[in-house]
Amino acid sequence: MKLEAKDLACGWEKGKPIQRYVSFRVESGQVCCILGPNGCGKSTLLKTMMGLIPRMGGRVDVDGQDVGRMSPKQRASAMAYVSQAHNPPFTYKVRDVVMLGRTGQLGLSQPSARDLQIVRTAMEDMGVMHLADRMYTDISGGELQLVMIARALTQRPQLLVLDEPTAALDYGNAMRVIAKVRQLARRGYGVLMTTHSPDHAFMLDSNVVLLQRNNPMQFGPAVDVITERNMRDAYGVNVETKEFISRDGQVIRMCAPVFPHEDEL
Repeated sequence: MKLEAKDLACGWEKGKPIQRYVSFRVESGQVCCILGPNGCGKSTLLKTMMGLIPRMGGRVDVDGQDVGRMSPKQRASAMAYVSQAHNPPFTYKVRDVVMLGRTGQLGLSQPSARDLQIVRTAMEDMGVMHLADRMYTDISGGELQLVMIARALTQRPQLLVLDEPTAALDYGNAMRVIAKVRQLARRGYGVLMTTHSPDHAFMLDSNVVLLQRNNPMQFGPAVDVITERNMRDAYGVNVETKEFISRDGQVIRMCAPVFPHEDEL
């Protein structure tokens, strides 16, 4: 499956796009990270790609079909969206929260044995089966994020759209979420996600959409887009991109900030 933006313009106010001429794609088995400074329209772009807010120009296609012409059920079977934050209005068991992802398929009927198995498989895939009978309000932020991705998986989509899945997580939980995203891509899911960390794009060996306020967007492999010049232009900070070999022989890339000397402050 392929999700593709073609000369897309997006924003919240009519006649005032935050971004325009945005073109990129993400396919099954690929990860695409959207990077850019605060206020440049990363979350707005995601919501526009999902058809949650109307586009202001251009197209968004899923396998050549206009997202705007797809029914909510068609979109839900193609793409699943995990928002940046979720505050439950009621106390539910984790198992029941994950089951909510099947709502579009259940209608008014009771969950079938197949539905229960889909929920179980999604929880096992995300490593949260041991939380099934815990109250949703009692789990940690990292566990919560994995539960929300499990809920999205119960829709049986081919593409996952994640809005800052590591926001507000400590380093350990953030790495657990990134590891799960890597696994999902290797299993054939397409993943489109926003992040504030260029290193996440390197870890995921992803393509990158780099949004800027005053320069055209860029799209391509992380190694080509996350450069010292591009990071300085986008974020206004100096960085160095470094490469080293891990203990098991893998090439690791990182984006390291360059701080000024004290006499330059």
